Amino acid sequence: MRPLHRGGYAGVRRQLSERSAAICRDRRGRSSPKMIAIIDYGAGNLRSVLNAVTRLGCQPRITTSPDEVLSAQAVILPGVGAAADTMESLRRLGLAGPIREFIADGRPFFGVCIGLQVLFTGTEEGGWHECLGAIPGPVRKLPSGLKIPHMGWNQVKQRVSHPVFGGIPDGANFYFVHSYYVEPDDESLVAGETDYGIPICSVIATGNLVATQFHPEKSGEFGLKMYSNFLKMALAES
Repeated sequence: MRPLHRGGYAGVRRQLSERSAAICRDRRGRSSPKMIAIIDYGAGNLRSVLNAVTRLGCQPRITTSPDEVLSAQAVILPGVGAAADTMESLRRLGLAGPIREFIADGRPFFGVCIGLQVLFTGTEEGGWHECLGAIPGPVRKLPSGLKIPHMGWNQVKQRVSHPVFGGIPDGANFYFVHSYYVEPDDESLVAGETDYGIPICSVIATGNLVATQFHPEKSGEFGLKMYSNFLKMALAES
């Protein structure tokens, strides 16, 4: 399956925006008071995530505030760069503890790329560095002999049925840019898998916790659909 070309993506994006606008509005068309927080710790793809969520009819709040994270209906943690640097920024901003608490409470959380990796026990990148520890397991470097970073479109094989995959065909293409991959101790947490010389965990989805190694905001039709599915889940929560 090939990724949608730009012209097709624009058309589908408009259709998705029209269909999904109701996600963030009540029956009278008013914006939902339920706050969607996008964590700002200096990640380079922050605006891309904001634009994707906004296209779906929502008005997310970019925040560095621990209190706003804890009071949000849903949290999105974007990410590019190195997990160790990300953890340093989260700790400096006082966000590491609130993120752990938010996830432990079973509330809707979406991690993207490095936002997936920092959920794990620790990373081998630049030596061993402790991460959030929300998911037991290490983050390892892609094996030598492979082209690193893994960059471009690749397929995601769905290993479980989960609402975040609604309307997304098995084997759909998503856009990847990474040199490290997660290895959860509990393999049942692997919701999506991608072949890159070795099988890579590309999606974690368990309950209200969703995290992807790829970038949905750069993945055309199916990336927007994944965000749309997550927001439907999140805003349906009481």
